[in-house]
Amino acid sequence: MIYEFPDPAAPLRQGDIFPRMPRVDISLANLVVMGNGGETDETSWDELGREATKFTIIAGVTQVPAVIITQDCDAIRAPDVTLCEIKPFAQFFSTALPSTPKKWTRFLQQQTINNWKWFYFPASDRLGFAERMVADFLSTIRVPREELEALRTTRSGRLDATADEHFRERLSDFYRRYPYNEWYPFTREEFEAYCEGLDADEMARVEPYPYQR
Repeated sequence: MIYEFPDPAAPLRQGDIFPRMPRVDISLANLVVMGNGGETDETSWDELGREATKFTIIAGVTQVPAVIITQDCDAIRAPDVTLCEIKPFAQFFSTALPSTPKKWTRFLQQQTINNWKWFYFPASDRLGFAERMVADFLSTIRVPREELEALRTTRSGRLDATADEHFRERLSDFYRRYPYNEWYPFTREEFEAYCEGLDADEMARVEPYPYQR
């Protein structure tokens, strides 16, 4: 398996997996602010920002598994550490997932090439992953480093050397990726041929350039 289980006293590292991290959910349109006396008032972020720079709000917090994405050198000395939420793999797909090992291998190979927004975690009873999971690079959590260090014994595991190297590269690719329309260099004839292979949802996102009309 792609996991290892470090000594509880081992320093924090990129790839460390924590089973319970706080994901804070707030609404910018409806914030509940608490005053010094415990009284509350509902307002919006826009209105609140004009009056104060520091305040206390009531927010929803969900416990979620998460993995450290901060580089090793920063994970042992920076004030804060950043983690990515780990979510069920199935949440990212609206269609039925493969049902056989052979289909899974082909599916994962394709998704690894085409999807840069997440990193795959196989199921693991020891980590508490009853199903296939992914680290969602779009869902990040920032926590104080020293306080996370105090919770090192709660780590459920970490990525092994091979997986961590791949994880690091996936993160790098995600944050430096350049979004572009893959059809922009096509001639009109090539663009028409390209469109023939698209379904209705894909076609809705494709807009020809003037020289392809």
